Amino acid sequence: MSSKVTIQGPVGRLEGELWLPEDGSAPVAAAVVCHPHPLHGGTMKNNVVHRTARGLNDAGLAVLRFNFRGVGASEGVHDGHGAEEEDLAAALTFLGEACPGVPLWAGGFSFGSRTLVGLAPREPRIQRVLLVALPVIAYDCSAALEVSQPGAIIMAGDDTFGTLEVLSQKLPGLMDRFHVEEIPDVDHFFTGKLDELRLRVRDWATSQLQAH
Repeated sequence: MSSKVTIQGPVGRLEGELWLPEDGSAPVAAAVVCHPHPLHGGTMKNNVVHRTARGLNDAGLAVLRFNFRGVGASEGVHDGHGAEEEDLAAALTFLGEACPGVPLWAGGFSFGSRTLVGLAPREPRIQRVLLVALPVIAYDCSAALEVSQPGAIIMAGDDTFGTLEVLSQKLPGLMDRFHVEEIPDVDHFFTGKLDELRLRVRDWATSQLQAH
């Protein structure tokens, strides 16, 4: 079940879309999923964001996708220096009120995953993190080393913005702390393997829920 929503962000309204479990059951957890870089066409409608969100939804989570400031109908202008982390915090507040009493997770693709690792170390409401194509070549993603929440990292094998090999070289401390997977022979946007990404996300999320 899908509904358009409006989130009160730090610099104005943010547009979003909330998915509840398709079977009408109460969500077992709720997740926010963040989109890639706004200056390179990133929006909540991005295919990778959509499939990541759908994988979480398949596992029984409520999922909120939203547009960062200055994207689509969201008010404000792009910052790119950390302010989008506060947009994510506002989205978590909205989701917590929409789905009270369930654990809150957060995920992100590319710029969205970098934004998430910037917020997660100081955001105790986030209980699980999901980082898709963390752009360790394109950006400084060392903030991921400060993330204490459990989570997963899913990389693309032929990603020019960062592969599992580069991740292990730049941030070796993450390898033992996160569930890490790589989908081989695929570019940054998981072209041709979006359904595999969806299934991997679903399976990871299901395993996390079964562990509790």
